[in-house]
Amino acid sequence: MDAFLYQGLVGVSLAMYLWLISAGLTIVFGVLGVLNFAHGSLFMLGAYLAYTFYGPAELPFAVSVLAAVAVVAVVGLVMEHFFLRHLYAVDVAYQLLLTFGFVLVFDDLVKILWGGVFRIPPIPRFLDGAWTVFGRPFPIYNAFVIAVGLTVGAALWLLFERTWWGRTVRATASDRDMAGALGVRVPRVFSAVFMFGAALAALGGALGTPVRVVAPGIGGAMIIQAFIITVIGGLGNLKGAFIGSLIVGILSAYGTLFFPVFELFFIFVIMAAVLLVRPQGLFGTAR
Repeated sequence: MDAFLYQGLVGVSLAMYLWLISAGLTIVFGVLGVLNFAHGSLFMLGAYLAYTFYGPAELPFAVSVLAAVAVVAVVGLVMEHFFLRHLYAVDVAYQLLLTFGFVLVFDDLVKILWGGVFRIPPIPRFLDGAWTVFGRPFPIYNAFVIAVGLTVGAALWLLFERTWWGRTVRATASDRDMAGALGVRVPRVFSAVFMFGAALAALGGALGTPVRVVAPGIGGAMIIQAFIITVIGGLGNLKGAFIGSLIVGILSAYGTLFFPVFELFFIFVIMAAVLLVRPQGLFGTAR
């Protein structure tokens, strides 16, 4: 029984990485209506930048993470302001093609700047070590990631439910034309939201650097799981993204333990079952 509970805890720590990337993806889709294929690439950029700041540049870990998040947020601003903004009025297929193009550009860019070798910096000294949980050593860094994920979840709830900016964003997501008529600067809201989503992806990538390999193409693997999560939880729904992350993370952990060959099989089965019963996702609404 202890081994079963311990594996569940491992799944929760994995779920927090997935939550950070899927939260940004679902916020961007919920407000802008953009299904951003390049969201995983922003996760990858955050990982590479955090590695560079913390490893070769030898900056403190917290400073490295925040610097990586800030740089990727600016990259997100450039993507939205100079490229995506011009495609809101045309068919969604053009947005998908553009963001897929960004995936190819970013993959080649990291190969040029960092090469194709796997990279992984050391775990910060103050987060190294393990606690005994259910009779087994549980890494302190995993507990730290769980705490960060829950803190981000609470902060997002407060931001969107209890602040004026959050109400403005929700109003814009509900009816952008009406919001514009009431004086909301919709293009500015869109830019801020896209930057915010990019920053969340970078945070997930930056926090993963000490325990996950940084390599070209890691964004592709992450975006597949993020899409599965948003489909299960409901596109554009933050609560659905959180619950979906827990489902995928915990199922992956148990799948690795009991059925390592069919780990992904169970996740796709869950997604297919949700699509059959509720095509809009567990917490989504029909559009």
